[in-house]
Amino acid sequence: MIPRATLRLQFHRGFTFADAASHADWFARLGVSHVYASPIAVARPGSMHGYDVVDPTAVNPELGGEEGLLALAKALRAVDVGLILDIVPNHMAADTRNGWWRDVLRQGRASAHAAWFDIDWEPTEAGPAKILLPVLGRPLAEAIEAGEFSVAPDGEGRAELRYFDNAFPLSDGSAEGRGSLANLLARQHYRLESWRVAGDRINWRRFFDINELVCLRMERPEAFEAVHALPLRLYAEGVVDGLRIDHVDGLTDPAGYCQQLRERLDGLAAQHGRPRAWLVVEKILLKGETLPKGWGCDGTTGYDFMDEVSALQHDPAGEAILAKAWAGLSGRPETFADEELMARREIVARSFSAQLEACAAAWQAVVGEVIPRPTLRRLLAEFLAHVPVYRTYGAGDVLSDSDAEILREVGGKVARSCLATDRWAVEPLLAAMLAPKKAPVAWPRAMARFQQLSAPIAAKSVEDTGFYRYGRLLSRNDVGFDIETFSLDVDAFHARMQRRRADYPHTMLATATHDHKRGEDLRARLAVVSELGSEWTALLERWIDPTSSRVTPGDRAMLLQMIVGAWPLDLDRDDAAGRSAFAERLCGWQEKALREAKLESDWAAVNEAYEKDARSFTMRLVAEAALPDFLDDLLAFVRRIAPAGAVNGLAQCLLKLTVPGVPDFYQGTDLWDFSLVDPDNRRPVDFAAREKMADGPLLGLALHWRDGAIKQALIERILALRKRAPHIFAEGTYRPVEVEGPLRRSVVAFVREAGDDWMLVAVPRLMAPMIAAHDDLGFRTGAWSDTALSFDGSLAKLAHDVLRDRSIELSRRTPLDLLWGDLPIALISSVSPG
Repeated sequence: MIPRATLRLQFHRGFTFADAASHADWFARLGVSHVYASPIAVARPGSMHGYDVVDPTAVNPELGGEEGLLALAKALRAVDVGLILDIVPNHMAADTRNGWWRDVLRQGRASAHAAWFDIDWEPTEAGPAKILLPVLGRPLAEAIEAGEFSVAPDGEGRAELRYFDNAFPLSDGSAEGRGSLANLLARQHYRLESWRVAGDRINWRRFFDINELVCLRMERPEAFEAVHALPLRLYAEGVVDGLRIDHVDGLTDPAGYCQQLRERLDGLAAQHGRPRAWLVVEKILLKGETLPKGWGCDGTTGYDFMDEVSALQHDPAGEAILAKAWAGLSGRPETFADEELMARREIVARSFSAQLEACAAAWQAVVGEVIPRPTLRRLLAEFLAHVPVYRTYGAGDVLSDSDAEILREVGGKVARSCLATDRWAVEPLLAAMLAPKKAPVAWPRAMARFQQLSAPIAAKSVEDTGFYRYGRLLSRNDVGFDIETFSLDVDAFHARMQRRRADYPHTMLATATHDHKRGEDLRARLAVVSELGSEWTALLERWIDPTSSRVTPGDRAMLLQMIVGAWPLDLDRDDAAGRSAFAERLCGWQEKALREAKLESDWAAVNEAYEKDARSFTMRLVAEAALPDFLDDLLAFVRRIAPAGAVNGLAQCLLKLTVPGVPDFYQGTDLWDFSLVDPDNRRPVDFAAREKMADGPLLGLALHWRDGAIKQALIERILALRKRAPHIFAEGTYRPVEVEGPLRRSVVAFVREAGDDWMLVAVPRLMAPMIAAHDDLGFRTGAWSDTALSFDGSLAKLAHDVLRDRSIELSRRTPLDLLWGDLPIALISSVSPG
């Protein structure tokens, strides 16, 4: 079943299945066909996201348990809304409340679950391998001396080791006549260490560098069956209609996994008479990369579209101006490529040293007779620093031509960047990587180690480090974004939509997620700065005196972008309480940004003095208005770009609703979304207030556009059309429309056709100079008078103007003033909206 549109909901104990069920009527009124739920399996107590699963076989009782889930599904079905589940096959919580993990800690390699987790069980010089648990706040000897441990019975009467709020099982019989605590610990299958040594010593694969999440091995049939038993049963029983797969790149063989899951789902569909399940994967695509064909899924979770529509709204003329200004102000690199390379090398060294060692050991089995281990380790680090995408997909004895090309490109860069004394070894290592059949036993494991390491290094280096260090324009720094592509022109955007229509017409389209760094309308507003590059840089020069604060100029410049991008539309300059609340939100973002950047502060080594100075600067500027002229300048700039930002937001929304794919709406984004990075973007959503919002013609709602009702009404109208004419959206062709006139590069127009039915979409881009001076969403009179759409005869007829509730006659040359005279976007269709 292909959804018409999805609504992403974040479930936790503060927003349960019952809470969602109470709003089912509103979900249906908005027009979505499916609720897309965050993970529902049992997670760590109090989890706000559900990705730290402790029992994937049961529904989380904090959310309402299976009974609550079934009640939600029933309430949704009553209003013709289905359910999509987000599942987590890559990792679980490394928590002793996780029964599988607890059993492995108790029994070691003898546990029935030992092979389910990605643990390096190779023996060491000291004897059998022990699972490293980096949970201590200090070295083990110091913790023992401080009396931080105790032994007590668990709920079943078995002895367990207590360390503050942590409880660790003891191997059977080891507590009897245990002697000293050190002797007791020596008899366990795990080794307790300080959390600070994890990156260098850990011997199991983590999710990225998070010590609390241990990775699973879905290539093990028993593990696959156990993890998927619940979602497959819920699909077979008709409770859910599809699955979203979290972090597919973390798996050993994503292609094989997806094919296996598709086969199981298709088998259940045939057995139970169910529509084919919708299956999408969380996959970040970079550098022109496309989702490989043949995986058996319907597409990605939509980061690629989020990137494309953002790039479309950025003016290429602003790129060099903003980059040069950023480098001069911050002292950081002018290009992101340089920033990324530094971050990758740093992240490998600080967070993945142990995994790099395991990778080198695996490759030693392939090329150890030719390349010494230390040389191999250094070269692998360089390879990982240069991989341009998240990972390649070699498996078994197969490496695709496209993956081979990526590795050759990386090998060429490594040959130039590695130590001169290591250069000789690049060719034999690359040759081994490209020849899986020459080492059929050792190569699959070695390549898996490399691929499963390149993905977290990319994520931690790019999204969680580089994006917080590079402040050219923050609207181009978000999850899944190809930051080196500052702007897409109209032709490039059309080409990508046509490719999506051909390859994955039912992929998800996102513009906001639970992981985004900036809300969709914040990014849309900041994109306007790319059109005003010279003006913005002049303002920065006036606003930022390098000597006026202990906060670095770069950190202040990023803060100012966030203030300008996120200033709430309903926040008045004289509202002291509102300013204070906004400042607190900014400080939350700022703390995370500073620690993720790892320059002035760090999660592992918090610089309290610097963070205090940064917070003080933010609070003085925003909450206290202690620099009134400065604040007034900022707000004058916000007022200037806010209308154009809102037009960008509506255009972004309309494109998501009409290009090939399934639009997703992250909770709360039916109104303006100026959220910041998590946890700000996971704040409670006032669904009750949304249910009470007045509806009406878009023209009327445009008069008070700041309340967001126009965006909500736009969504309702287009989703109603999708319901009335699903064939246009699901099957329709995608044909760019020719634009004539001086502003043609500022117009995105296309037609989608299915049989005799069609729709025309036209939205503006790079239109800040065309916005009327007064505070509305209209364009200056005559702004588009010389620019028109050129049609063939098939569309030159009477049609329905869906957004204006009127009939309209298109001619072979239709002026944009006719389409955008009173609203800045247009959708014309042969199908009546009803």
